[in-house]
Amino acid sequence: MHGRIVRDLGMRIVSGDLKPGDRLPGEATLCADYEVSRPVLREATRVLVAKGLVMSRQRAGATVRAQSDWHLLDPDVLYWLIQAKPQGEFVQTLLTVRRIFEPAAAALAAQVASDAELDGIASAFAAMEAAPTPEALLEPDLAFHRRIAEATGNALLAYIGNMLSLALRESIKLSSRHPDTHALSLPRHKAILTALQHRDPLGARQATLVQLDETLGDLSEVLEVPTVPCIQEGLAGTDLQQA
Repeated sequence: MHGRIVRDLGMRIVSGDLKPGDRLPGEATLCADYEVSRPVLREATRVLVAKGLVMSRQRAGATVRAQSDWHLLDPDVLYWLIQAKPQGEFVQTLLTVRRIFEPAAAALAAQVASDAELDGIASAFAAMEAAPTPEALLEPDLAFHRRIAEATGNALLAYIGNMLSLALRESIKLSSRHPDTHALSLPRHKAILTALQHRDPLGARQATLVQLDETLGDLSEVLEVPTVPCIQEGLAGTDLQQA
């Protein structure tokens, strides 16, 4: 029941049913609705507070916070957002973030990755090649991108890459609906791997941008989503080595 209360109220908040400034229903109402004790309800509220979704004050109850205060990389909050957003809007949001993050991370990895880390990325690609179905392609594809972030040698970038994996998982599931997903995906990832192995930062950045642009094209065919506005090249290619 604790988990259900957190999930239900979290979804109501991120979907906009409960808006910033709104108060959550009173304790007596929620206890009756969920048939739980006050300690159980208060523990659920503490979880929502920890995720940045609500602010709780004694005698004032719990109030929904502004979206800018939400912990958007929290796995639960991110999953609720994915579920609440229309698919086209989710794709646009995610690909904008990926265009800013992944090309620069790949460029940095090309410069600083250890041989062992490059071998790990190559192993993930080999598993992608061996995947017999689009469904089997999912996990090695995620590992490929996650290992590039880890290969930057920057713990914060690795953390961001790991947190983005949940959203990326949903994106890959959508793109796998394309009838040629396997044949299209492999050469794009191979180009990134080759640039990394040649220690070519510009090549790694460009190959990543191409992969993201072509992924958008695939998703546009599957979901009929509009093209994401082009990000300025200077921003997409920001050098993260000083991060």
